[in-house]
Amino acid sequence: MTEKADFKEIIQEYKDQVRILKDEVDELQSNCKSKDSALKRTTQKLENVTEDLAQSQDELKKVEATLKERITGIKSTIIK
Repeated sequence: MTEKADFKEIIQEYKDQVRILKDEVDELQSNCKSKDSALKRTTQKLENVTEDLAQSQDELKKVEATLKERITGIKSTIIK
């Protein structure tokens, strides 16, 4: 009888360990999904910021060109 009881204990211990491992796997998978989602959001934000930066640089170039034209116009008016 003790042998049978020992096997039942061993089997129960293995079942407990398997349950714990399954829980840990589920938790790891959940964490990976969360991290993937966070990475996707961060990547999207980076893409948006990159687009905004490119637009800002284009606008800055336009303003610089306009400013140079005005300075050139003022210089030519002063020289006359």
